[in-house]
Amino acid sequence: MSDNQTELTARLELAREIAARAGELTLRYFQDPQLAVERKSDASPVTVADREAEQLMRAEIAAHFSSDGIIGEEFGEQPGDSSYTWVLDPIDGTKSFIHGVPLYGTLVGLTRSDEAVAGVIQMAALDESVFAATGQGAWHQRGNEPPARAQVSTQAKLAESLFCTSADTAFAERADPDGPAAYRRLAEAAGLARTWGDCYGYFLVATGRADVMVDPVFNIWDACAAKPVIEEAGGKFTDWKGEATIHHGEGVATNGRVHDQVLAVLAGR
Repeated sequence: MSDNQTELTARLELAREIAARAGELTLRYFQDPQLAVERKSDASPVTVADREAEQLMRAEIAAHFSSDGIIGEEFGEQPGDSSYTWVLDPIDGTKSFIHGVPLYGTLVGLTRSDEAVAGVIQMAALDESVFAATGQGAWHQRGNEPPARAQVSTQAKLAESLFCTSADTAFAERADPDGPAAYRRLAEAAGLARTWGDCYGYFLVATGRADVMVDPVFNIWDACAAKPVIEEAGGKFTDWKGEATIHHGEGVATNGRVHDQVLAVLAGR
């Protein structure tokens, strides 16, 4: 194993550990009727569970890989001296979380020289996770069962595909005025459209239960864990123009077979 792979494997092991621990922490607050919900400057919700989970992960990263950088949704960026940066979303799907819906997750992503190279999607309330590192495959774990290979679906027709997104209303938040029409086109072209979104949509694509997940707007902490998971499971993750990046504030994840069809529909072709 190369030095890069050894370094990556060690970080993936920690990523899995801290995602699981952070996920367990969120469960202490999940479906608690006394949970206080605050609003951030962008009007998105946040809770003490978000903050405590991210603090837990940051402390463990600092203890094990102190030279690495960290970017987190709740506490911003902490530059590092190595080529690695951890990208954290303690609760992806906070709106689901605060409404007692179990389709939220904890995301731990890792970049090396700005390229996403590892990711964990931990669905604490469902007791499932999926994780991957570049060149090491994607793996799906249920409870305490041994991890099994995660694999995207073999569906080749968009017309028979399950398309997920976080919220149809988010398409109107794009700078492109065609956003709402793009959603309607894709929903009509797909076999089934559902808003089983946030990280759960990517989770479903990586494990072959959905074929398409599209985010019209998102942040790097939404994307970083998802890209290596999708790619190592055999799928594709790009922006709306087909570039394989986590840095353009939008995402399309598919099983690969219907990817070009999805991009064409989004572009109105």
